[in-house]
Formats: sequence, C-alpha cells, structure tokens
Amino acid sequence: MSLESSGRRRLDDAAAIRAFAHPVRLALHELLMRAGALTAAEAGREAGISQALASYHLRQLAKYGFVEQAEARDERERPWKVTQTVQEWDEVAAEPDQAAARSLLEQVIAERALARLAEWQQHRPDEPMPWRAVGGVGNTYLYATPEEVAAVSAGIEELLEPLRARVDDPASRPANARPLSWTQVVAPLPPTGSGD
Repeated sequence: MSLESSGRRRLDDAAAIRAFAHPVRLALHELLMRAGALTAAEAGREAGISQALASYHLRQLAKYGFVEQAEARDERERPWKVTQTVQEWDEVAAEPDQAAARSLLEQVIAERALARLAEWQQHRPDEPMPWRAVGGVGNTYLYATPEEVAAVSAGIEELLEPLRARVDDPASRPANARPLSWTQVVAPLPPTGSGD
C-alpha cells in the first residue's frame, strides 16, 4: 500500500484489498467518514450490528491501515477514525492475486451501490425536491478508445475532487449538502458476430 497525500491511498496489496472488500468493513469505513470518530459500540449501533462484531471488523480495518485509534474522549472510550477518505487501485494489476482481489472489491462495491439504489427508490417519493430528482441510474452506450475512456474518467475525477474534499472538511459543506454514494461502472462490451 502507498499513501499519496493526506486523504488518498493507493491500494496495491492484495491482502489489504481483500480485507477492505467486506460489506461490513466498507459500511463501517463509510460510517466513520460520515460521522467522524466513533467507538465500536457507537459504530455497531449505527450499522445495526453488535459491538463485538463492529470491534472485530474495526480491528481488521486497522490491521491494514484503513482506520486508526482517534484521540480518546475519556479513559474508557476508544474511538476509531479513518486514515484516508479515498482509496484508489490500479485498473490493471501486475499480479494475479492482486487482480482477483481488485475484482472482488469492485464486485462488493457494485453490489452495495445496487442495494443503495433500491433503498433510494423505496424512499424517493418521500424526499423533498430537488433531492427526488438527484439519484438514479443513467445508461449510455458509447464507442471509445481506451485513451478516450481514461480522459473522461480523469475529467470526472477533476469535477468530483472539490466535492470529495468536503468529506475531510465539514465546514466547507453548504447547508443543503448531503452525503452521496457516487459509483461509476464502465464495462467494455464484447464485439458482436459482425465485429461491432
């Protein structure tokens, strides 16, 4: 693993990627990003799991450097906090084990995104405008070169960066800002029998 700057981490260790690719651990990590430092008991209550289970998964996240102990509020409490808010990984892994771990992480993230979409669709009618119109899925078929896809991805990352910075700086969030899960899925399609 390598740290690129405060708040960003490049995942290049298969064991760390696999450890992060657990639905409960992803949920706890996100919870700490959103709520700030929490004890295992607080995190367990928020996540709907036992304190023991939250504690186990927080220790696993700490083992691989995703979370660390935060400053204690008193002698008894041991809160946890995230170490970086952005995890990145190479699209092409050199090692087969790293490629398999990356695929697992991407699959778990996609499954979480689909579950969130279903949840959003359930309570969307109760949301005030303009939030009702924000969530959803877009679907576009394109013909593009790998270089063009990389350029589009870089452009999206550039647009998202100032919004992502608000995770680390709550004071910079506008009053009507809400947390969002922004998941991109890019899937090259196999050619048809005619080659298209």
